[in-house]
Amino acid sequence: MSQEYMDEATGLKIREVMINVSRQQVEDFHGPEDYWCLCVAWSHLGTSKSRKATVRIAYLRKNFEQDPQGKEVPIKGMIVLHCRPPEGVPAAEVEWLKNEELVHSLNDDNIDTRADHNLIINQARLSDSGNYTCLASNIVAKRRSTTATVVVFVNGGWSLWTDWSSCNVPCGRGVQKRSRTCTNPAPLNGGSFCEGMSMQKITCNSLCPVDGGWEEWSLWTVCDSECERQRKRECNAPLPKHGGKLCEGAPQDTENCTGELCTENQKLQHDVKPRSMDSTNDVALYSGLAAGVITVALLIVAVTLYRKSQSEYGVDVIDSSTLSGGFQSFNFKTARQGNPLLINSSMPPDLTVGRAYSSPICFQDSMDKELMSDSSLFDPLPDIKVKVQSSFMVSLGVADRAEYHPKTRPETLPRGLRHGDYSITESQEKSFLTPNLSDKPTKALLKTVGVFGHAGGRLVVPNTGVSLLVPHGAINEGTTWEMYMIINQEECSAQTDEGCEILLSPEVTYGPPGLDLFCPVAMTIAHCAEVNTENWSIRLKRLTQEKKWEEVISMEDETTSCYCLMDSHSCHLLLDRPGSYALVGEPFTEVAVKRLKLAVFGSAGANSMDYSLRVYCVDDTPNAFQGVVAMEKGKGGQLLEEQKTLLFKANTFSLQVSIQDVPQFLWNIKPFTTCQEFSFSQVWCSNQQPLHCAFSLERYSPATTQLSCKISVRQVKGHEQILQVYTSVAEREKEPVPFFTQTDCTVTSLSGPKAFKIPLSIRQRICATFDTANAKGKDWQLLAQKLHIERNLSYFAKQQSPSAVILNLWEARHQDNGDLDSLASALEEIGKVHSKNPVNSKSADDTSSDFT
Repeated sequence: MSQEYMDEATGLKIREVMINVSRQQVEDFHGPEDYWCLCVAWSHLGTSKSRKATVRIAYLRKNFEQDPQGKEVPIKGMIVLHCRPPEGVPAAEVEWLKNEELVHSLNDDNIDTRADHNLIINQARLSDSGNYTCLASNIVAKRRSTTATVVVFVNGGWSLWTDWSSCNVPCGRGVQKRSRTCTNPAPLNGGSFCEGMSMQKITCNSLCPVDGGWEEWSLWTVCDSECERQRKRECNAPLPKHGGKLCEGAPQDTENCTGELCTENQKLQHDVKPRSMDSTNDVALYSGLAAGVITVALLIVAVTLYRKSQSEYGVDVIDSSTLSGGFQSFNFKTARQGNPLLINSSMPPDLTVGRAYSSPICFQDSMDKELMSDSSLFDPLPDIKVKVQSSFMVSLGVADRAEYHPKTRPETLPRGLRHGDYSITESQEKSFLTPNLSDKPTKALLKTVGVFGHAGGRLVVPNTGVSLLVPHGAINEGTTWEMYMIINQEECSAQTDEGCEILLSPEVTYGPPGLDLFCPVAMTIAHCAEVNTENWSIRLKRLTQEKKWEEVISMEDETTSCYCLMDSHSCHLLLDRPGSYALVGEPFTEVAVKRLKLAVFGSAGANSMDYSLRVYCVDDTPNAFQGVVAMEKGKGGQLLEEQKTLLFKANTFSLQVSIQDVPQFLWNIKPFTTCQEFSFSQVWCSNQQPLHCAFSLERYSPATTQLSCKISVRQVKGHEQILQVYTSVAEREKEPVPFFTQTDCTVTSLSGPKAFKIPLSIRQRICATFDTANAKGKDWQLLAQKLHIERNLSYFAKQQSPSAVILNLWEARHQDNGDLDSLASALEEIGKVHSKNPVNSKSADDTSSDFT
């Protein structure tokens, strides 16, 4: 088609030529590929060509290469929705729809849609929740992606605690509460609810009102000029306190002192009084004196009889104290052997020393609580405070239980648990049963000393699970050091003041402080935790020169300063600094467990008819239990059942100890206490110190020589262990208390080659083989892997001989069994792996054969 016309502006003749070509024609000639065309104009003057015009077939496929996916994000989190549009010519343009409305990023700086078709919301807001769709379009069509639902949620947060409520009882022990709400912020759009307790309870003591009481009248004043005399009294016996009532009555009394014989002019009428009246007054005077003498005599007799009756208890009243709430610390002085008040009198009496022992309380039911809290039970008793010579429980006939309150310390609870998660009484809070050093025999100092040189050696504190390996070459050649290890048997202060950590091992010190080492020593310490990184955070702490505990390493961390290998019952440490070390743990969850060692000991009392069972609960470390063994050895106690292990959970529930299946017709339990209880804090915070309670039995007949019963130790909502007691209580020589059976229980120091399991020549050959990097990977890292030492390898990498340090750790780990099989198996396995390579087969076989 051709058209000609005249351009009016220029007067030039213009020709426009058009050609219509169908798609079918092009594809028949060119095929489906792109094609081009141009225009050619010519005349007698020449030819001219236009530029090429490329023609492409436009299209837009249906399926998106990537559809956006729905998300749930917390508030202020970043949202990224990915969109890859379908393939098309020309390339599709992308827009975003939110709830079917276009999203314009230019109007909101928080939203960006320019980054490779993606939708990015930098900080999510609640208003950003919605249904998002990616829209792709070109000249051919528009395509919609699947809809992605975005939910912006808000996790709940606790508000501040309210103030503590007032005590819910006007007098005595009650409860205070405080609460908080999950409204800061409130959970929205499926956000998690706040973790923890919304209410806390603590015990409180409201001061009871004390009514005032009159003191004794003062003496009468002399008769005054008005023939009257006065006397006074004050309301201070006791003073009214805490809203108590004032004394009723008059504070002053006045009476006529002449028998109403005073005249109107205030002069006595002696002159007018008959003489017979004088004789009558004399008779009254002498009668009064006689009555007074008789009264004094009766008082003396009464006091004598009262003291005689009190001597039946064998006590001397030495102080006074108030019995409050049904509980009181009783102290007795032993007057003679066989005192029926002493539940356990296995120790000979000492009239000069008073020792206090303790026992927790367990209420079997609500009736027991009411009886114990009823102050009327104690009405017949005077206010007394008495001393007892050794024994765990004391009965005064009406008080079934006695309790001793030593020094308190902060409660330790699992992380996230608070006081409101469980309830304990004030007496339980105070009764941590921490042994008082003045109340027990002085402990021997647990110290081991040895002299070591270049050859190294081993220090062992017998029967404690504590040892120190000094490797060969750790001390400079030609130099010797006197080294020592000390176990702190007193209360350790390694826990934090917040009370979130507990002690899991004894505090161990090695030295001397100026020790110069060329490679780290290996220390082994027993612990009582069931190791699980999901339930525990276990840390190694060291005592600084300022007597403060600092964290050295956490078991889940990796560091080059020291190394820690946790086994089920022991922790093996590689240390290069002398000092005091201890393991502490912080529970993450309620299922965190520490092990308790349970044991029951028995001994006959001073009275041949009495027998005492003592149950001990102590952290499951050999050192802690050895303290119990030493204590019982001094008392002549006999271990009645093999000690057992109880798994104690961090679920804040108490530990109950009860005696069962006692033959009722042969034995009597005194003072009728079959169950005793330790609060959670007492057990959880025991700090390697033993807890104990006692059951006192009395046989009805001397013919009864056998005792058979069960001791149940169980944690509420936890595990239980049964100690079976079967013993003869007839008079016989006491069997010695068994100690731990260790092959080296009497050896405290070994030096030179005899201290090591691996011969020095074999050790040197292994180090020479594995310290050198090998192209096939046969190096110290493979050795560590085969010996199951797979974490914190960066520590070994900084050592001069990584293989030697790994073998030192293996020595410390296998010192008890002395079994070289695990090392031989590891070397054999390495040899088999590398024997497939002819180049390495000889060296691998040589290593294995040399070790064998």
